[in-house]
Amino acid sequence: MSDEWKASAADGGDGKSWKLLEKTLLASVQEQRRSRRWGIFFKLLTFVYLFGALALFAPGLDLRKAASRSESHTALIDVRGMIMADESASADNIVSSLRAAFEDAQTKGIVLRINSPGGSPVQSGYIYDEIKRLRGEHPDIKVYAVITDLGASGAYYIASAADQIYADKASLVGSIGVTATTFGFVDVMEKVGVDRRVYTSGEHKAFLDPFQPQKPEETRFWQGVLETTHKQFIDSVKKGRGDRLKVGEHPELFSGLIWSGEQALALGLVDALGSSSYVAREVVGAKDLVDYTRQQTPFDRFAKKLGASVAENLALWMGFQGPALR
Repeated sequence: MSDEWKASAADGGDGKSWKLLEKTLLASVQEQRRSRRWGIFFKLLTFVYLFGALALFAPGLDLRKAASRSESHTALIDVRGMIMADESASADNIVSSLRAAFEDAQTKGIVLRINSPGGSPVQSGYIYDEIKRLRGEHPDIKVYAVITDLGASGAYYIASAADQIYADKASLVGSIGVTATTFGFVDVMEKVGVDRRVYTSGEHKAFLDPFQPQKPEETRFWQGVLETTHKQFIDSVKKGRGDRLKVGEHPELFSGLIWSGEQALALGLVDALGSSSYVAREVVGAKDLVDYTRQQTPFDRFAKKLGASVAENLALWMGFQGPALR
């Protein structure tokens, strides 16, 4: 310690150096307080901005949509992407949208605008059955399926429940079949020298394990499951489309092949070529389209990504996916 500091200390801390140090410390404390206050302010400002953005884009707050429902209109419901339980085209979302559209007294007709490669046979079946049920309760409101880019497999399953199906001449339509995919790692494990050990309480409990050799009887069993699902798919399409399908002339209709909209028209898979606006204007007679599609909020999307189940990810890691209408 210098002689000056010692002298200041000896004088009871009243020296200039102590006063300077005190001022410096006070200034530092005040600066920290200001920084904290500004930090809190900007955090609150960010929160208000995000909350306002979420409120602006959240479903149900579109005043133009609410106002347009006071007049006769054509209800529009999008079936977009994979038809799966946790996707936007889940049965819960589509069925909720259908019920809202049917229950609106101003709905003159309903358009299902489809752009989907298919997905779960269960989810597709739920939607198909609900369309049939609601049509029975509201016989004056018809349902029109309009296929845009793609209406394949499970998506066509849903479309076949509609009163009529429309498509573009270049749309892809059909793919009436069932698939289930997995991998086989047996040879790789032998080369690497890894031994797979599985303990089960049922003889066939692990028959889908990609790390074990296939057994002929289990392969036949699994093929039977897929064929049963395929038959259910075919029966539903036949009930929905009736005599419009040219099955006698084209037995390959249910082979899993896919056709253009123009070809699908000749096969009886669609009734005519046209867009959603065309159907609303020329077929339903109510050109105003009101979107009833149930949308996921940003919170829903975040929760879905955050809460993906361990079982689903494990199944994907193992290379197995259940039966799918694709």
